[in-house]
Amino acid sequence: MATAPITRFAPSPTGRLHLGHAFSALVASRLGGGYRLRIDDIDHTRCRPEYTEQIYDDLAFLGLPWRGEPVFQSDRLDRYAQALDRLREMDLVYPCFLTRAELAEVLLAPHEPPTATDVVLSAYEAARRAGSGMAPAWRLRTAKALELAESPTWLDLRTGSRRSVDMSAHGDVIVARRDIRTSYHLSVVVDDMIDGVTLVTRGMDLEDSTHVHRLLQAILEIPAPAYYHHDLVCDEDGQRLAKRHDALSISELRQSGLSATEILSYLPDFAESAIISSDCSVFSN
Repeated sequence: MATAPITRFAPSPTGRLHLGHAFSALVASRLGGGYRLRIDDIDHTRCRPEYTEQIYDDLAFLGLPWRGEPVFQSDRLDRYAQALDRLREMDLVYPCFLTRAELAEVLLAPHEPPTATDVVLSAYEAARRAGSGMAPAWRLRTAKALELAESPTWLDLRTGSRRSVDMSAHGDVIVARRDIRTSYHLSVVVDDMIDGVTLVTRGMDLEDSTHVHRLLQAILEIPAPAYYHHDLVCDEDGQRLAKRHDALSISELRQSGLSATEILSYLPDFAESAIISSDCSVFSN
């Protein structure tokens, strides 16, 4: 018997929701018949409690209720640490002592793939930085992970096809930052497993991240959800809306007197039936 997919909406409380967020929540709600709300608050330097409360208020105003209680990434740091420990035990990660500036220089170097950043520093310099108390970031041994994963694929519901994981744009991706001991990539993979998410809906700007997430799922033996990457909401100049577009935040639009119906009318048309019918079997018992 077919069952509704379990979706999620996972905003970061680093600013106010804008129309792009509203569209993501709308897509998750319509495709899942409700969605799970996760607050991605691991970046403690930028997240604010007042933004979390504003997220609740804006979603309620728009008539986009979530199922169950909201969950917080900050409550799951132990689970992320366990996943990182497993990757270390499998020798699939290595410590990286490059500073942000050094790492940026390496990744932007012409004609060089963004891999093997552990060889940039001499053994002496890496040991010196470790001895000084500098915490490392942890990077994925991508080539080894791909070999272990044996050609993983992911289900793209936008195209109705299975796509092979392509890590050429990522190289040895960071799976744990030195300051928070996890990363966006590792955290969302663990979160979606815990929450039982079967369909990940998010913007086209995050499509490339799906290759990283599917690889992590494969090597951590985590069930893979299906993916749907929706269109982005853009301004009159065709630029993707971001939190810097504060005049288009939901709270600003509400304060201007717009109703929920009027705000939602600014969003792109969305027909969920064609998407679900493209591969209903993925949501069947």
